[in-house]
Amino acid sequence: MPTIWIQDGFRFFFFSNEHEPLHVHIEKGDSAAKFNLIPVALVKNEGMKSKDLKKAEAIIVERQQEFITKWKSYFN
Repeated sequence: MPTIWIQDGFRFFFFSNEHEPLHVHIEKGDSAAKFNLIPVALVKNEGMKSKDLKKAEAIIVERQQEFITKWKSYFN
């Protein structure tokens, strides 16, 4: 599980055997979520509070191109 970014208690990562569409997993404490990267959209929420989902989404939007580049570098 390569970690690609840590910020404000969130860990953004990929699983080693990922598949398209491009997406990122997020953990914060005991909660988790998954967002597609193109377009940025919530796919799955596992107990993450609404305010944390909004913050995670804002971070993804801010770093979207970086996350896409890391995805392509790791999986291609």
